[in-house]
Amino acid sequence: MRADVRALLRCPHCGEPFQPGPGPRLQCPAGHSFDAAKQGYYNFLTGKGTSFTADSAAMAASRAAFLERGHYAPLAEALAGMVRDALSDAEADPVVVDAGAGTGYYLHEVTSRLSSPDHSADASASRAVAFDISKFALRRAARLNPEAAVFVWDVWRPLPLADGCADAALVVFAPRNPAEFRRILRPGGVAVVVTPLPSHLREIAEVAGLLDIEEGKTERLDAGMGQDFELLDRRSLEFTLHLSPDDVAAVALMGPAGHHLDPEALRERTSALGRSTPVTAGFTLSAYRPRPV
Repeated sequence: MRADVRALLRCPHCGEPFQPGPGPRLQCPAGHSFDAAKQGYYNFLTGKGTSFTADSAAMAASRAAFLERGHYAPLAEALAGMVRDALSDAEADPVVVDAGAGTGYYLHEVTSRLSSPDHSADASASRAVAFDISKFALRRAARLNPEAAVFVWDVWRPLPLADGCADAALVVFAPRNPAEFRRILRPGGVAVVVTPLPSHLREIAEVAGLLDIEEGKTERLDAGMGQDFELLDRRSLEFTLHLSPDDVAAVALMGPAGHHLDPEALRERTSALGRSTPVTAGFTLSAYRPRPV
C-alpha cells in the first residue's frame, strides 16, 4: 500500500490515523491492528458487522465474467469522462474512493484513465480506495487494483477515511451515504452516482428473473443527495448489447436478483434464447458537488 494512501485511512475502532510503516499491517497508536488477507484486502468490519447480505462467490464470479467481456465498457468510459471533467482543476493523481466497488472493474477503469495522459486504460491505477461488504468480490478487486487500498466495509457506516481527503467518490449500483461522501470529499470534489434507466435490460427481464426498476429513481436520488450535494452534471447513456445465453445468465446472477435465483433453472430458461440477443443497456450518470459547509 502506498504511504500517501495509508495516510488517508482512519482506524474503524477509534478514528485515529494509522502509523507509518513499510509492511502491510495497519496499526493505530491505540494498538488496534489489521492484517491483509492473502488475497490483498483488509476486513475492517467491527462489532456486529453488517445487516446486509454480501454478494456470494458465485455472484462475484458472474459479475467478473460479464464485465471482463467488455459489455459495460461504454459505461466505464462515460464514468471516467464524467469524473475527469468534474476534476479538471484538481491536482494530478487524484484520490478516488469507490463505495460499493464490487469486483473493482469501474475503479480500475476510472483510475487508469485519470492516471494516463492519453486517457487509455493501460496506465497503472493509483491513490484509490475501495469498499464493499463482499470479501468474494474484493478478492477480485484487490487483484485488479493492486495499488489500491481495499476494505470489507459497510458503506452505511462512517467511512474509515480522513475528512476532505478524496477528490471523487464512485457509487455504481451501490448504497449511498451522502453525509459521509460529503465529509470525505474536498470542497471541489465530486460524487458520481450511476443508476439504471427503466429501459435497462428490459428485453430479458422476464426470462432472466430480473427485479423491476422503479419509476422515479432519479427524483429519489436527487432528494436523497440534496441536503449534502448540488447537482453538477447529468448524462443518460444507452447502447445495445448482444448477449449470448451465458451472458444473459451472468448479468442476472451478478445483480440483486442473484440472491434469489436458482442458477440451474435460470440457465435452462436462457438456453432457449438465440445465440445473440439484442438487449438495451441504459444508465443515468449523475455528478454532484458537495454543498459548502
